[in-house]
Amino acid sequence: MAQNGITAAGSPGLPEPVQVQEVRHTKIFIGNEWHTSQSGKTFPSFNPATGERMCDVEEADQEDVDRAVEAAKAAQQRGSVWRRMDGSSRGRLLHRLADLMERDRRLLATLETQDTGKPFLQSYYIDLEGSIKTLRYFAGWADKIHGKSLPVDESYVCLTKHEPVGVCGAIIPWNFPLLMFTWKIAPALSCGNTVVIKPAEQTPLTALHVGSLIKEAEFPPGVVNIVPGFGPTAGAAIANHKDINKVAFTGSTEVGQLIKEAAAKSNLKRVTLELGGKNPCIVFADCDLTMAVEEIQKGAFYNQGQCCTAASRVFVEESIHQEFVRRSIENAKKIVIGDPLDPQTTHGPQIDRGQFDKIMELIKSGIKEGAQLEYGGAAVTDKSLFIQPTIFSGVKDHMRIAKEEIFGPLQCIFSFQSQQEAIDRANNSQYGLVSAVFTTSMDKALSVSAALETGTVWINCYNALHAQTPFGGYKMSGNGRELNNL
Repeated sequence: MAQNGITAAGSPGLPEPVQVQEVRHTKIFIGNEWHTSQSGKTFPSFNPATGERMCDVEEADQEDVDRAVEAAKAAQQRGSVWRRMDGSSRGRLLHRLADLMERDRRLLATLETQDTGKPFLQSYYIDLEGSIKTLRYFAGWADKIHGKSLPVDESYVCLTKHEPVGVCGAIIPWNFPLLMFTWKIAPALSCGNTVVIKPAEQTPLTALHVGSLIKEAEFPPGVVNIVPGFGPTAGAAIANHKDINKVAFTGSTEVGQLIKEAAAKSNLKRVTLELGGKNPCIVFADCDLTMAVEEIQKGAFYNQGQCCTAASRVFVEESIHQEFVRRSIENAKKIVIGDPLDPQTTHGPQIDRGQFDKIMELIKSGIKEGAQLEYGGAAVTDKSLFIQPTIFSGVKDHMRIAKEEIFGPLQCIFSFQSQQEAIDRANNSQYGLVSAVFTTSMDKALSVSAALETGTVWINCYNALHAQTPFGGYKMSGNGRELNNL
């Protein structure tokens, strides 16, 4: 028997999902206590793989956000338990929370899979692993944040110090609910801030379960407050709140613009935005072709393509273009679509009907505008939210699938002739989140990566994200950096 339960039949050594009979935590979490909404409203949470209604969640709005901010302000007051706590003690609390997440890892991975539709083993080995590592990394930072002594003119001494920003608002997306939750709270808490965080209405369940662990870890009341609800109500209340000192948002560029406007008009609160992407990969003829095909498809199809980092524009040198397309098709055929709780599954459903319809409409636009549909392009069944991994070749820069963020399992393959052409076309986008270069030439890798206008450039790899590395973009992909506490 493996730790945390039996292993799955036919999959020796693999963790097995927990049988969740009833979701325990569905209320608003304020001041380490569970509350019903002031309005009395609730909203349903659905399993996108089955359409099953799993539970009803309390719906926070302006009044509930106000209560959460008051709790966060009280916890942040000078002289409070949290404000007087030294850095090493804050670090111990973050480590304790990581320990509790380790203990509940199978349950959290199961809830994440049921709420998002992503395969269970991806939830367990990637989302949970990344979340726990993020907490531990910033736990280590908590007692290492310090100022400087600066040489100044004459006989003066100048000392600088870092202080908490105060109450931090956070609004997180539905594609990586738990990972984004820890990306937001871990840096903030390591620096001594307090947090009011809104999980996405599609995927609130793991955030609420972690609320129970925050209380169990004995964080002081009000340090973390969780307000499940909708963007136009709870999200807008956070962005506009005059007693919130900073807001961090991960999501669409359109909503990011609204949040920045609200922050400016309310109290000029600080803003960190991690927004959309239309991410280019440049594949040179001298690359390791097998590795390039595999890494780029992981980037294109991971999490059903529902990633801001999705590898959605693939520029392939003309001499290897046909072979790259052929191998990409063969590789896509190995993807297993099915029940996300089955350990064999590598591809689950889209998050909801709205996202499904948007993706299918963009696939139709690609065909209409003249791109060559090489593989996929259809729903798996009439009524489900599953879409086949889809590959287009012959894509032109003016096409919608070449310009718009799809947030679905589409791989768009272009061809190029010269290095400068590839760079110019890769940079010809309103977005600038991530990019990748595939080549065996170090000189080429370094020169091309320096020319790409993106916050992150990967060389001969994709989706290499780590807690130690700041993350963010250029242009309409946002501003500021995640995973950065200084």
